[in-house]
Amino acid sequence: QVQLQESGPGLVKPSQTLSLTCTVSGGSITTNYHYWTWIRQPPGKGLEWIGYIAYSGSTYYTPSLKSRTSISRDTSKNQFTLQLSSVTPEDTAVYYCARDLRGIGEYDYWGQGTQVTVSS
Repeated sequence: QVQLQESGPGLVKPSQTLSLTCTVSGGSITTNYHYWTWIRQPPGKGLEWIGYIAYSGSTYYTPSLKSRTSISRDTSKNQFTLQLSSVTPEDTAVYYCARDLRGIGEYDYWGQGTQVTVSS
């Protein structure tokens, strides 16, 4: 059974960098064809796809956030990390990590989500 768990600060000041880590257990983040994804849901809005780091280590980000986003991984800890720079209150959301089976939007495992609020 694969489990994902997000961790990181719940409050970030405007203009700072948001950093969240997803710890994966029950499966390796280097297993072929799995894409390890960050998704968020702002209050009162739908899910917004942020980006992924693939089993190979390659990354892809949604264009609207690309200039501020970086996803990296630590294979020794089986973790992947989201960094979102220059945050504003519009980045306030519940952030989820999830596993995409083949990189086509088939999410079979999700973390429970973590609330991040951007406020001074």
